Amino acid sequence: MALFKKKKQENEGSAAIVEKEFDYQDAVLKALNAKLNGTLYDGCIIMPRGFTIDVKVGRRDEKEGIKLIQFIFLVSNDSFDEPLIDPVDAQGMTDEELVNMAVEIFYGGVWHPLDQSMYKKNPIHVPVTFLGQHYDFDMYAHSIVRIGVQDKQPTMLIGIIGNEIPKYLGSKKYYWVRIYMAKHKNNEIIEVRVNGSICSELAKPLKPYIDTWDASERFICEKQYAIFVNRADDECPFKKEDVTNAGKFAIERMVKISNPEEYQQFCADLDEYTNNKDLATEVRIFIPEIFAKLTLGYEEGDSLFLLTGDPGSEEGESKLEFRKTQLRSYFYLQQVILEYLNTRPPQEDVQRIVFNSVAFRELRKAKEQGHEPKDLYVPGTAYRVGNPGYRVW
Repeated sequence: MALFKKKKQENEGSAAIVEKEFDYQDAVLKALNAKLNGTLYDGCIIMPRGFTIDVKVGRRDEKEGIKLIQFIFLVSNDSFDEPLIDPVDAQGMTDEELVNMAVEIFYGGVWHPLDQSMYKKNPIHVPVTFLGQHYDFDMYAHSIVRIGVQDKQPTMLIGIIGNEIPKYLGSKKYYWVRIYMAKHKNNEIIEVRVNGSICSELAKPLKPYIDTWDASERFICEKQYAIFVNRADDECPFKKEDVTNAGKFAIERMVKISNPEEYQQFCADLDEYTNNKDLATEVRIFIPEIFAKLTLGYEEGDSLFLLTGDPGSEEGESKLEFRKTQLRSYFYLQQVILEYLNTRPPQEDVQRIVFNSVAFRELRKAKEQGHEPKDLYVPGTAYRVGNPGYRVW
C-alpha cells in the first residue's frame, strides 16, 4: 500500500506540472526583451534613459479554438507624469502566436516612436502658444498598427488631427497621443487620448476618414501613437504628488462643510497646506466641477475658460479658452476623485461637494426648463483666479 500511495502521489505531481497554467506575462516580457535587448528585472524590462516596461494580462476569451487576450503595456519614465498605457488585443491558435502578436503590435506601434524620441531621430517641430506662453516640442510618430485592412495604403492618422494637437499640449516634458479607430458593420469607435485622458473634440476630425471604411464583412481597426517631447525643462513649481495630496485633503474637508464660515476656514487651511495660492484655488474650484461632471450625467467638452477682467468695468470680462490637458492639476484631481468614488462613499458626502459646483446650479436651471442631463453638452468649465501673476501649468 505504501508503494501504491507513493506512485499515486508522483502521478498527481506530474499531472499538476502538465496542467500548470501558461504564464503569459512572463512569456510576453521575455519575447519583448529579446527584441529590445534590455534587462529583465523584478517583473519588468529596464531600458536605457530610465524607461521601464511592465505588462499586465487583461481580459481573456476563446472562440472557435482561437485564443484572445488583452495585454496592457505600461511604459514609465521619471519625466512622465503618468505612464504610457497601451492596451493590445492579441489572438492566436497557440500561445506562441498570441504572445508574438502582442509583442509585434507594441513594438511597432509604441516602442518605435519612443525609441526615436530617446535618440532624437527625425523629429518634427511642433510650436505651442497659449495664454501668453510658448513651448517648442519635437514630435515622433511612425508605424500605424492595422488589423483587417486590405488593398489600402496606410494613412498617417496623426496628420489628420495635426493642426489641432498643439491646442492640447502644455508645459509638461512629455505628452503622448494615442489614436484608436475601429469599425465593424455599423458599429464604430473613434478614440483619441492625450496622456491617457480621452479628448472627445480631438476625435471629431477623424470621423470623415472612418466613414470611408468598408467594414461590412470584417472588423477593421487602426492605431497610432505620437510622442511629443518639450525642448525646455519642466519648471512647474509643484509635483503631481502635491496636487493629489491637496485633492485628498480638500475632499476630506469638503464633505464636512456645512456653512460659509467653515468654507472660509477650509480655504485658508488649503492655502497653508499647499503653500501655493494658485494651486489651492485650482483645487477648490475644480474638485466640485469634476465631481459634477462624473456624477450628474451630462457631456462636457475638452475646454477650460479662464475668466479675467472685471465684468462691471468699461473693458469688461474676458474669457480665455484653452484645453484641460494644458492644466496639469485638472486630471491629477480627476484621478483622485475617481479613486474616492471607487470607495463607494455615502451619497450625502458626494452631494455636499456637487452642490457647491457651478455645473450643478446651471443644470438645475436647465431641468426647470425641461432639459435632461443626458441631452446637455457643456463646452467646458469656466473659472477665475484672482491671484496676481497666476500662470497655467
